[in-house]
Amino acid sequence: MLTTLRRIVLEFSQEAELQNALERMVYNVKKAMKTDCCSIYLADYHQQHFLLMASDGLAKTSVGETSIGFSEGLVGLVGQREEPLNIADAQQHQDYMHAPEVEEDDFNAFLGTPIIHQRKVLGILAIQQKESRHYTENDEAFLVTLSAQLASALANAEVKNLLSHQQQKNQGVKQLHGIAGAPGIALSEIIVCQPQADLAAVSLKKSPDSQKQLLRFEQAVEKTRIEFDVLSSQLSEAIDDDSLAIFDVYKQLLEQASLGHEVAAKISKGWRADSALKLVIEHYISQFEAIEDSYFRERASDIRDLGTRLLVNIQQQAKEELELPKEFILLAQDVSASLVAQYQHQGLLGIISLTGSNNSHAAILARSLGLPAIMGVNALVLGQLHQQQAIIDGYSGELFINPDEGLIREYQYLLSQEKALTDKVMEVAQLPCITQDGRAIEVLLNAGLSAGFEHSAKLGALGIGLYRTEIPFMNRNCFPSEQEQTQLYRKVLQVFPKHGVTMRTLDVGGDKSLPYFPINEENPFLGWRGIRITLDHPEIFLVQVRAMLRANQGLNNLEIMLPMISGVEEIDEANRLINQAFFELKAELTKDITTELMSASNEDGHLTLQQAQKKAQAVSAKLVRPKIGIMLEVPSVIFQMEALAKRVDFFSVGSNDLTQYLLAVDRNNSQVANLYDAFHPAVLNALNSIAKQSAQYLTPISLCGELASQPAGAILLLAMGFDKISMNGHNVPRIKWVIRHISFEQAQNILDKTLTLTTAKEVHSYLNEQLEVLGLGGFIRAGY
Repeated sequence: MLTTLRRIVLEFSQEAELQNALERMVYNVKKAMKTDCCSIYLADYHQQHFLLMASDGLAKTSVGETSIGFSEGLVGLVGQREEPLNIADAQQHQDYMHAPEVEEDDFNAFLGTPIIHQRKVLGILAIQQKESRHYTENDEAFLVTLSAQLASALANAEVKNLLSHQQQKNQGVKQLHGIAGAPGIALSEIIVCQPQADLAAVSLKKSPDSQKQLLRFEQAVEKTRIEFDVLSSQLSEAIDDDSLAIFDVYKQLLEQASLGHEVAAKISKGWRADSALKLVIEHYISQFEAIEDSYFRERASDIRDLGTRLLVNIQQQAKEELELPKEFILLAQDVSASLVAQYQHQGLLGIISLTGSNNSHAAILARSLGLPAIMGVNALVLGQLHQQQAIIDGYSGELFINPDEGLIREYQYLLSQEKALTDKVMEVAQLPCITQDGRAIEVLLNAGLSAGFEHSAKLGALGIGLYRTEIPFMNRNCFPSEQEQTQLYRKVLQVFPKHGVTMRTLDVGGDKSLPYFPINEENPFLGWRGIRITLDHPEIFLVQVRAMLRANQGLNNLEIMLPMISGVEEIDEANRLINQAFFELKAELTKDITTELMSASNEDGHLTLQQAQKKAQAVSAKLVRPKIGIMLEVPSVIFQMEALAKRVDFFSVGSNDLTQYLLAVDRNNSQVANLYDAFHPAVLNALNSIAKQSAQYLTPISLCGELASQPAGAILLLAMGFDKISMNGHNVPRIKWVIRHISFEQAQNILDKTLTLTTAKEVHSYLNEQLEVLGLGGFIRAGY
């Protein structure tokens, strides 16, 4: 059963044309299930009906012509109920709808199941039989499993089909949807970046230049053959057995008389090199996986490995030929923060990531750079989107492919309105962040995600609320020395010499890894990360703290923040190590200065040892123990606030992780990204509780998550009583503008009402309505 399912889904996925894929699929299902008829209906939400798209058993003339309303017939009933429907005598069922044109009078048994992708019914898969009987539980299980596996492939195929028709007929604009990752609008050409080879992600596409594509494939074959020779040679030094024969098999498959010949034949028919490779490799994989013998079935993985290696080299050839336009939108399967940093100075106007959420590091970096971003776009069509004209709307998460002139004019107007708003908010950049009735809140900067944040000081931030020290650790091949860290931290502290700079100790693990200190865990976000790592490795923690203390000499604007705290024991141990580093460094400074003074004194004889020590102690006294705070991001701390307040100088909420842990949602997983919401009532009530407890225990409280950079979020945090909020530089003047155009009383009224709401949808709707009433609609949607 499993082998048959895989084969049907694989064949469906690798078919270039949607109609062909559907026809092949119903044929395969009918054959596999030994039934008399198999049909598939696709949902058309514009027309509110299911359209018969393919059938093996019903009248051929009815395909593409027969439609069934969403509330009509057995097909409509399956869609409404969103569950399988198994009927022994369909024609006797009260919802049966007779359609003479499909010629189904001879069929009695009916089994239909919905094809659902991300809670949306895409279509109905149905089988029928002349004999009146209930289909077996195994039949029903097979069809349900197949439908579930077909769902994402069908969603992808529909997008590919619509894009293909656009290219051929130029019919209309294709609108895709994703998660709004960073606000803003971009109109430009899409450039696809494919850093990792993945045959499944290759879109089937043809090329007018077969010779060029053939040359690209031949060069990739030669490079792959050389790689196999090198690998075989290296391994032969360590082993000497039949295991090395696999490389000979690989090289034989590359020959023109074998797999290489088939790929070349596909290319000669007009397919691009990567598309031709995908077709041949996946064909071989499906054949091998269908074989009963386990040895031969395992050879499918060898074929897949060979195909992946070839694809890497084919894509490298294409990458070398890629020329970036002056302005472009970057699209990738998984846009990383490093990709954004790499292209930000090369004409990058916006980003589209097929995976990720609005709180992935790429989205956070995009917001800090003022780049619109859409994450988790439901379409695996990388190749077909390359060099297409597009509009991305980072406010709504909408992506428009090949927009018409009317849509372009509309968004050009919105862009002009957005620029006008940006110019307006800059008027308050250097003014205090204070409400109309005199309530102040400090707006600070989140820094460290990218280099060169110094310009943000000009945007009106009153210091740094979060400096992420892990980034310098990531861009290296070993841990940085104490001296290197000291120099870096000194530069950061000097940017805001008159304001506080809060440095978070090393926070790796989860989705942040060090190449020279790998951490492999099944559930990294609940594993070894943050303070847990540095307490287990005090040699790393002590060096970093010493570097911070050294950098702070004479400036005294450093505050140290500990991440991922879940209990008082971690604070006690961290405080012990900080005290150790402080007193060790103080003693070392006294000794070093004494030695230096005595050396100078020996030349002129002015100082005694006692005098030198006294002067040295006076200098080392300027080494100040900074304030120590913790990040509140693990839910357990909410119930330990009193004990925590006795041990630290300040609290800072990390709302990104706190949200993720409270809602049990991986914030980087686009599959569940719709469940991750910092405006969820549970999160807002938790934040309100934290603020009240902080006030009760007289402990300063700030928030450095992305919630602070959203206008509605800033208003709620102000009303809750947060002393400081920290965000990316781009949003500092925007939030100042919002706070300066509201009274504290208004903010409190909004908070009171918000805390009575029970769903995140209700919260968003209410807050957006209030922003409109306050004349601040432009911050949630361009042009308002």
